[in-house]
Amino acid sequence: MTTVAACQLIDLPKILDVRGNLTFIEGNRHIPFDIARTYWVYDVPGGEIRGGHAYKQLEECIIALSGSFDVVIDDGHEHRIMSLNRSYIGLYLPAMLWRRLDNFSTNSVCLILASQPFAEEDYIRDYQTYLETKYDSQVAP
Repeated sequence: MTTVAACQLIDLPKILDVRGNLTFIEGNRHIPFDIARTYWVYDVPGGEIRGGHAYKQLEECIIALSGSFDVVIDDGHEHRIMSLNRSYIGLYLPAMLWRRLDNFSTNSVCLILASQPFAEEDYIRDYQTYLETKYDSQVAP
C-alpha cells in the first residue's frame, strides 16, 4: 500500500556555469518512470489551491521551476507538507496518494512530469471516494 513515506525528494543533476546553471531530467534515470506527459502550472492567484485529487496509476515528479509552493500529500492515515523552492529538486509521488498544491509564491512555476498521458478515468477527485478505493481494494483477497 502506498504511503506518504514512498514520496521522495530527488536531487537532479546541476551543471554550474558562470553563464547560467543547467539542470536536466531523464526518465528511468533520474526519476523512476518514462515521461509520457509534461505540463506546468503558473499564474496561480494568491490563496488558490491546485490539485486536490489522486491518481489510480499515474506517477509524477513535481518541480518548482521558479518561486515556491507546498505539496500536501495524504495517504488517508498520514499527511506531509513538502515545500518546493529549488529548480534542481524534484518530488516523486507514486500513484494512489492524495495531493494538493498551495501556498504559491508570486510568479511561481510548477513543472509536472507524468508517467502517463492524460486520462480522466485515472483521476479520483473526491476524497471519500479516494479513501474507499484505496482501502477497499486492500481488503480484497
